Amino acid sequence: MSDTEPTLFQAVVRPHRSLSPRGLRLLILGLCSCSLTISALFYLAGAWPIMGFCGAEIGLAVLLLKLNQKQARRSETITLRPAEIEVTRLDEAGRHSVRRLRSAWLNVVLEERPARVPGLYLRSRSEQEELARDSGEVEKRDLAARLADALHRVRNPIFDNPQLRDPPAG
Repeated sequence: MSDTEPTLFQAVVRPHRSLSPRGLRLLILGLCSCSLTISALFYLAGAWPIMGFCGAEIGLAVLLLKLNQKQARRSETITLRPAEIEVTRLDEAGRHSVRRLRSAWLNVVLEERPARVPGLYLRSRSEQEELARDSGEVEKRDLAARLADALHRVRNPIFDNPQLRDPPAG
């Protein structure tokens, strides 16, 4: 179990975020301008206490959007080598965690959950590791199929011995 073994399969899993940092700034600017317009209209109508609620609402929306953008920094790298699978996680604060599992007895399990995205697990008799927690159903099914295929190839190698081939006709 060392890093000198060849890598047979590698996948990097990141949460999907469709909003770029520039798009986030534009969205926040648009929300603030709409809120300011609504607050000004309520102020002119004499309902000035509404301004505080609009300010709190925008503050909360900006905070939640920033938290969502910060969580986009997370990633998970799954590396399969002949003797082990290494799962390396990077959280939003930049901290790494590494989990190594012996690949000989691992199974890829896609656990169906009613009305929810299925769970993707690496399981053996004594160990379990959940993969791709933030991914959607399609991504998890694709990763499960590819990882199961890679594990199958590790356990069932195809040996090509030229001496065992049929001689050419002729």
